[in-house]
Amino acid sequence: MIFNKPLFYKYNPAVNKEYLLLPAGFMWMGVGIMLISFAFRWLRETPDPLPFMITGLAAGVAVYRFGFLKIALKNINRIRNLEGKHCFFSFITFRSYTLILFMIGLGITLRHSHIPRQWLSMIYNAIGIGLTMSSLYYFSNFYLLKKRG
Repeated sequence: MIFNKPLFYKYNPAVNKEYLLLPAGFMWMGVGIMLISFAFRWLRETPDPLPFMITGLAAGVAVYRFGFLKIALKNINRIRNLEGKHCFFSFITFRSYTLILFMIGLGITLRHSHIPRQWLSMIYNAIGIGLTMSSLYYFSNFYLLKKRG
């Protein structure tokens, strides 16, 4: 081989570990906002949306506290323990990419199911609120790592 490193190293979008927190946070927040917007669009068509909104909000806080917060903190700790530069797309593990594909498929299946939209809105709000609230930990840890230098 002519080069000391394989050719793909030349084109590897490597970044410092703190910058891995940004795409993770934006992905969690973006998906969360998307799910919440689906839920609110469906609730606009519901004659009495308040019970569904309150239930979705309460479930969202529970999903955040007992589910997504733990996952986010585990992922943040993994990133914080990295040394040197890493590929920009390593903000989540390969296993997590497969989980994301499964969740996308599940979301598409639910949207095309015969489940009434107001009931789906509670699930979408719960997951969306949990993701959005947990995403804030990525951003705060980015700020702390950048501040520390």
